[in-house]
Amino acid sequence: MKGAGGTSGGIGSFFIGLIMMSGGFYMLLKAIKITSSFGLSQSLYNVSGMNLTSGMIMIPFMFGVGLMFYNAKNIFGWILTFGSLVGLIFGVISSINFRFSHMSAFDLIVILVLSVGGLGIFLRSLKTIEKRYPEA
Repeated sequence: MKGAGGTSGGIGSFFIGLIMMSGGFYMLLKAIKITSSFGLSQSLYNVSGMNLTSGMIMIPFMFGVGLMFYNAKNIFGWILTFGSLVGLIFGVISSINFRFSHMSAFDLIVILVLSVGGLGIFLRSLKTIEKRYPEA
């Protein structure tokens, strides 16, 4: 019978590593706090000394949508609409701030041991283990 990933690495190691890794990464992601400075009056981009806000990006979006509804074959309307959406999405993503919550050194060590140790056990279970027979 084959083990994890079709190798002889062991199904037990596979599940132990998967559970450890999942728990560790869950705890790590739970410890990250996300804040955003996104808003209609917040600057998304700075173009040659002028700040572009998300409200300013919505203006070409509205014209693009209007052009698309007026004539769906108008390529300029499509470019305005999707260019504005891409700019808005990148602006939102770039305004996100990540920070760790306060935790003790023990908490961090547990998170790292579970995450990296579980990943190591998980990957080891996918390796083929050669069976060594004692020589007679």
